[in-house]
Amino acid sequence: MNIYQVKKYLENKIGTKAKIKYNLGRNKYETYTVTIDKLYDNVFTVIEEKEYGKNVKCFSYNDIIMHLIKIDFKE
Repeated sequence: MNIYQVKKYLENKIGTKAKIKYNLGRNKYETYTVTIDKLYDNVFTVIEEKEYGKNVKCFSYNDIIMHLIKIDFKE
């Protein structure tokens, strides 16, 4: 898998809700419920909706390739 394949896969998922599990290292994880927002050359952004507002988070395509994040789409 390379960056272009990941980007092409995510292009079809813009606006879709997903659950991201982010590996912090040392068996620590953070989980976010997000909506895929925008795709850029090297990164993509997601919007996390919380009770007090919205957070925009940014991840690299390499994070997916290196298995630092796992994305599960709600379908």
